Formats: sequence, structure tokens, C-alpha cells
Amino acid sequence: MSVESTATNGSEKLSLVEERKAKINEVRAILGPLSGKSALYCLDASIARYLTARNWNVKKATKMLKETLKWRSEYKPEEICWDEVAAEAETGKIYRTSYCDKHGRSILVMRPGCQNTKSVKGQVKYLVYCMENAILNLPPSQEQMVWLIDFQGFNLSHLSVKVTKETAHVLQEHYPERLGVAILYNPPKIFESFWLVVRPFLEPKTYRKVKFVYSDNPNTKKIMEDLFNMDELESAFGGNNQVAFNINDYGARMKEEDKRMPLMWTPGSASISSEPFALTDQNPNSSNSESDSELEKEHKKGDANAVDSACSSLEGSLHLNGNGSSAADHQQ
Repeated sequence: MSVESTATNGSEKLSLVEERKAKINEVRAILGPLSGKSALYCLDASIARYLTARNWNVKKATKMLKETLKWRSEYKPEEICWDEVAAEAETGKIYRTSYCDKHGRSILVMRPGCQNTKSVKGQVKYLVYCMENAILNLPPSQEQMVWLIDFQGFNLSHLSVKVTKETAHVLQEHYPERLGVAILYNPPKIFESFWLVVRPFLEPKTYRKVKFVYSDNPNTKKIMEDLFNMDELESAFGGNNQVAFNINDYGARMKEEDKRMPLMWTPGSASISSEPFALTDQNPNSSNSESDSELEKEHKKGDANAVDSACSSLEGSLHLNGNGSSAADHQQ
């Protein structure tokens, strides 16, 4: 690369940084004076995530952020404690591992086959608790997490479009750009049809982060080795770690970490003030506005025939009743 080319790239990057800083300041101006936890939440890094989620459209990002601030003031996700969600956690259906991936990202293991409750509200509350805990444990150099979804023991009774829609709404609207990658490990064939049904509920930025991984695929080991230390990774995902989930040990760890949460929401907290602030697209999972715009057009059109076919397949398998809800939805 020539000196002239390098200089040009450098000036373009500087111009982009200045443009994005200006947009962050625009959002701040529209939001007006903030206080308390809202002020702590709206750091430059946080505003940048909302702008990224809305392709740096100030109006859309500000609207999204305002809705999150309202949601957080009412739902108070940072105040949820272990004792409130312990019953949801008993089977290990969601938990944060004690290790990170090679990029330093928190890891949430999810096992839909271990679903043990019927309440949509309770399931979403526990997921929110896990999200807040994963964020609490991110290192200063990272702002995203990894989901490892194990389909062992999964069957049709665990499928619920209602739960998926509510979960997708909370995660996409109130935790933008927090997911780095989601690995669906050994999903059964029926899930592939379900995926076609729920995919329209997901933002293009979100579903592009989903990877289907199969243990009998020769490329699988390479994908996992690239992301994880195989000695730390659990054997269920092809790793060498044989330690199984233990609810008592996990509960004790979560109770200790609950004590740290209030400190995160203290002015001057290292956990918040040290959040990374990336104004250029350096994340390997990120994409530019133009490509995302094209994806959104494709997303809005939808693959109608595939979805209709998948819905028909699921209706037959799940025995949908007259009002269009599944047996799983009626167990909420």
C-alpha cells in the first residue's frame, strides 16, 4: 500500500470518527439533561450501540434509546437478584460460564431442552438477569457476549413462537449490539423450520450473527477451536471440560455477583466508565450501513413461501388449536 493510499485511508477514518462523534452529540442534545442511572447508562459507548443498531440514524436511535430508558426505569433489570429467578435456573437452562471466549466475551450457555417453567414473564425475567450479569462481567476491552445453545434433549414441546417473539423484542430493543455470536449446536431438523418462522421477527444484524454448528460436520471443530479454549469448553460442545452444571455452586456464585451490581451503577464506576468506545467498524461481526440496508429490504420482503411451508409443517407437528396458539404457548 502506498503512502498516499495510507494517508487517504487515515483521513477517511478520521472523518468517519468525527461524523459519528457528531451524531452521538446530536443524540445527547435531543435527550436533554439526564440524571441518576439514566445518565450512567447513556455513555458514549452506549449511545454508539444504539446508533449502530439503527445504522447511525440519529432520529431512529434516539427513539430506541428513549424507549430503553423508559423500560429500564420501570422494569429495573439491574435490581433483579438471584433469589427472584433461582427457580427458573434450577435445570441449568441458561447460565454464564466461568470462562470467556478467546476474545474475552462473556458466554451464556442456553439449553432449551431443559425448560422447566411455563411463565413467559418468568422466563424473560431470568434471561434479562443473565444478560445483566454477563454485561457486569465483561472486561474493559469488550462489550459483547457469546451464546452457546445446546439442543440436547430438545423436542417439539419446547417450541413457542410467543416466547421467542417476546425474547427477541427485549434483546433487540433494549440490548442492541450486545450479542457477538450465537452458536446453535446440533439443532434438530424441526428447528430449522421453526427458524424460518421466527427469523422475520429478528433484525438482519441479529440473525446474521447466528451460526448453525453440527458435531458431525468436519468444519465444526475448527469453528469452535477458533472461538474457544477447548480445555475450558464443555464436552457438550466438543470441548474437554467434563464439569457439569451444579445449581448450588452456581447459585452461590450468582449471590456473590449480585453484590457487585450496585457498584456498577455508582458514578465513576470502573465497570461503566471503561466500556470500549468503537467509532469505526473494527468488529468482525459488524457490517456497513449499505449492506445492512440491503439486508433490511430482503428481510422485509421475507421468504414468504418458505415461511408458509414452515408454518404448515409446524402447525401439523404442534397441533395448533383454533386461535392459532400452540400447546407450548398455552402452558405459559
